[in-house]
Amino acid sequence: MSPVSVRLTTRRSDYAELAGLFFLQSMASGMWLVPMSTVLKGGGLSSLTPYAFATTGAAAFLSPLLFGAIADRHASPTLVLRWLAVAAAATMAVVMTAIHRAWSPWVVLGLIQLQALCSVPTSSIASAIIFSRLRDSQAEFGLVRVWATLGWMCGCWLISALNADASTVAGVADAAVWLLVAAFTFRLRTVEPQRSTGSRTLLQHLGWDTLSLLKNHDHRVVIITVALLSLPLAAFYPFTPSHLAYLGLTHTTAWMTLGQASEIVGMLSLAAVLARCRLKWIFATGLTFGVLRFALCALNRRIPVLAGVSMHGFSLVFVIITAQVYVDQRVDPSWRARAQALVYLMSSGLGNFLGYLGTGWWLGACTSGGRADWTVFWGGLSAAVGAVFLYFVLAYQGRKARPEVT
Repeated sequence: MSPVSVRLTTRRSDYAELAGLFFLQSMASGMWLVPMSTVLKGGGLSSLTPYAFATTGAAAFLSPLLFGAIADRHASPTLVLRWLAVAAAATMAVVMTAIHRAWSPWVVLGLIQLQALCSVPTSSIASAIIFSRLRDSQAEFGLVRVWATLGWMCGCWLISALNADASTVAGVADAAVWLLVAAFTFRLRTVEPQRSTGSRTLLQHLGWDTLSLLKNHDHRVVIITVALLSLPLAAFYPFTPSHLAYLGLTHTTAWMTLGQASEIVGMLSLAAVLARCRLKWIFATGLTFGVLRFALCALNRRIPVLAGVSMHGFSLVFVIITAQVYVDQRVDPSWRARAQALVYLMSSGLGNFLGYLGTGWWLGACTSGGRADWTVFWGGLSAAVGAVFLYFVLAYQGRKARPEVT
């Protein structure tokens, strides 16, 4: 990537609004995703864990592109986000009721899927709103996105402070934060969609025409790399808390925020890194951190595992977050919400869906007599990230031309 100025140009009042949006949206997401496995275990539903996490992947196949298309073409992204947040709060309350009252596991899983359909698209829509108001996304996105990380961490700390790591209280608190997200949207300036009067096909209405972005070779390599990395990374939230508990650590939701600490460092350095380094080497660095973090976890001792957890943020920032900036700079603004939704679909959709199920199967294969072989489990995932590293380095061309989709 060519050097760019890192001078900040967006007004401070806008920064405050955008930071607040990212903070609350990410806080709401983290307060359920991180303790989900322990909440299900507390409700006697441990067997649902890989499938419950996979609901976010299944939801990402449909809802981000669908609601991204709505936000691009039919309704204000702010309004779309508001109603999705209200729906996420309502469905979360029902999920907690179902777990508390010991409803059928299949009913609980269905309700978790419904909640995911409402909550999953909020991330890409919030990102689209923020990108639309930044004057220089390459220089400024990291400084705003860091507030999402802080929100995620605060949500996790709140859950542990409430001693709700394995309690339905976590979901009740999460529903309250989703309502705060909805209320906060009334402070945001309306971003009107770019409407047109031409007729559209069913695929365009559903947002699947966004797949045309993959016709560009480097776009395709970046998006596929994001999807492939998401496969092993999917093991982080479902299984790391169990490993930490096995090593004798309590308040695992709070310990997991070590990954967000490195994420903050990565976000704060992102503008300078994007300005000075080629995209290829930024991605390669993020993938290297991915290899090291799982290799450290494979040592199966407290300090190395916590060190591995702390590297999660670097891998996330230098691959997935960098990919968000990449597509924002290389597509027409009228595609902004759908382009961000495509990144989300490939990472949290295809990648996480297959990753949650695949790593769940892999953990089962590494378990004997009810005891997991964490060295083999994490070692295998480290090798998988290494394979992704080789694919990206060999396939990415880094052409100077940056064709846009119109």
